[in-house]
Amino acid sequence: MRGLIGLSLVFLILAPILPAGAASFTVEGLTFSDELGGFRLIAVTGTGRLEDPFVVVEEIGSQGPAILQITGLRSTFGNRCATQHLTGFAMTKIVRNLSNQAWHDFRMELRETEERSSPYGDGLSFGQGAAGRTVTSSNFGQIRAIDEPYDGLTFEDGFVPPGASADFHFLITDETPSMRILLVQDLSPPSASLQPPRPTPWPHPMLAQRPAPVP
Repeated sequence: MRGLIGLSLVFLILAPILPAGAASFTVEGLTFSDELGGFRLIAVTGTGRLEDPFVVVEEIGSQGPAILQITGLRSTFGNRCATQHLTGFAMTKIVRNLSNQAWHDFRMELRETEERSSPYGDGLSFGQGAAGRTVTSSNFGQIRAIDEPYDGLTFEDGFVPPGASADFHFLITDETPSMRILLVQDLSPPSASLQPPRPTPWPHPMLAQRPAPVP
C-alpha cells in the first residue's frame, strides 16, 4: 500500500500543471493547449490528414498575441499531409472574434520558443518547399506565406466583425520534430477603408461539413 501511495505521489509531481482556466485537448497523440494565453481553446478534432485535418476551434477577444501550444510531435507521427517533410499535418482553424473591433488582418507565426522566431535550420515551417502547397481562408482576399527570415502566414484584405468567425487552412511540417510547437497569432488594428463582405456565421458551417475520419 505504501508503495502504491508513493507511486501516486510521483505521478502527481511529474504530471504537467496547467494554469487555472487553461484548456487542453489530446488528439492523435498531440496535445493542443491555450495555457500560454491570449485566447480560449474550445475544441480540437480530426486526424491531421488532408481529407480530415485537425480542426481547432478558438475564441479571441483581443489583438493578441494568442499562442497555441502543440506538444507531442515525434517522428513516429509521420507525415499526414503528403509533403516531403519527415512529419506534418493539415490544420483548419476556426476562430471567433470576441473583441469589440472587426478584424481586417490576421497573422500567424511558427516558433519553438517564445523568445525567438523559427530559423531555417530548425526544420519547422508551414510546408516550406512542398509542391502544391495551399493556404486558404474564405474571409481574407490576400494571403501570403513567408518562409524567410521567419515562418509566417499573413492574411489581409478581410472583414470579420465582432461575433463572427474566420477560417484558416494550412499545413504544419517539421523535419526535426521537437516536443513543442508554438503557433503565435496576432491581429492588426482595423482599417476603415475596407468594405465589409458578408460575415461568416457562428457556429461555423464547416463544423457540420467535415468528412468522416479515414481509418
